[in-house]
Amino acid sequence: MYQADEKRYETMQYNRCGKSGLLLPKVSLGLWHNFGSNGDYDNMKAMCFTAFDYGITHFDLANNYGPEPGSAEINFGRILKEDLGVYRDEMLISTKAGFDMWDGPYGNWGSKKYLTASLDQSLKRMGLEYVDIFYHHRMDPETPLEETMETLAQIVRSGKALYVGISNYDGVHMEKAATILKELHCPFIINQNRYSIFDRTIEKNGLKEAAVESGKGIIAFSPLAQGTLTNRYLNGIPSDSRIATDGRFLKASQLTEEKITSIRGLNEIAKERGESLAQMALNWVLKDGIVTSVLVGASKPEQILDNLKVLESAPFTDEELKKIDALSLVHAK
Repeated sequence: MYQADEKRYETMQYNRCGKSGLLLPKVSLGLWHNFGSNGDYDNMKAMCFTAFDYGITHFDLANNYGPEPGSAEINFGRILKEDLGVYRDEMLISTKAGFDMWDGPYGNWGSKKYLTASLDQSLKRMGLEYVDIFYHHRMDPETPLEETMETLAQIVRSGKALYVGISNYDGVHMEKAATILKELHCPFIINQNRYSIFDRTIEKNGLKEAAVESGKGIIAFSPLAQGTLTNRYLNGIPSDSRIATDGRFLKASQLTEEKITSIRGLNEIAKERGESLAQMALNWVLKDGIVTSVLVGASKPEQILDNLKVLESAPFTDEELKKIDALSLVHAK
């Protein structure tokens, strides 16, 4: 029977999520990859135990995480039932709905019908009465924003979520959502968006600035740019890499010789700092105190431990930041 490490809170740093009362660990564990029906269950358990033993209290899921869709929640629910569930009150568990989940007109986007049904399914898969954060996963161009936000507010009132967030929104729509949710007295506290040295979208679409102005937190996913900001691709594409074995989210065509050259240059900066490239990339996302937490994925416990070294990182100098921009902006989204 798993027993959590008694020293689990001694080294983790916790940041306040915007102006809310909630604290998030500086590093959170995302279950986007490697927790589906094609994963090794014992390895999933080991990763969750390692994370929690080192103060990672936040576990992030979505209805469609797998493959198969829903299987990450099923596996995590099993881990909770068998071991981690006794620590439920020490954990932050989040899930989302917004992408295609089931057949027909009610299994996608942002309608009240879809979001309500999806969360009920997620809670059943995980064996939970509530989640700590429930996100709308992406902007819906057709459903009125008022309907989607009212649904989030109703979900909180029902007790099925404590807080709400939005994911993959731009700054303009985030501000509109925040206004609606404020009027509904709904605790909207966090934005989840892709952000890394190679993806500056939230700086360009106003989300990062708007989050600061409205007092909302940001949690960054893909801070290592699907593994390209690690030592995995310094010498090309390994045969066991995600590009070679999966290819759904990162394709070989995206990793040009020019980009590999930039990655090697970034790695040299990291070495001069006495860090791994991954450690430096995570520190870059957190550098200005605006991002509350970075979501890391992992395929084995050792990767989680490596990512936690960001807690030891020194601040960047202006010269280092200029060098990073010079190497990365040409390849950045």
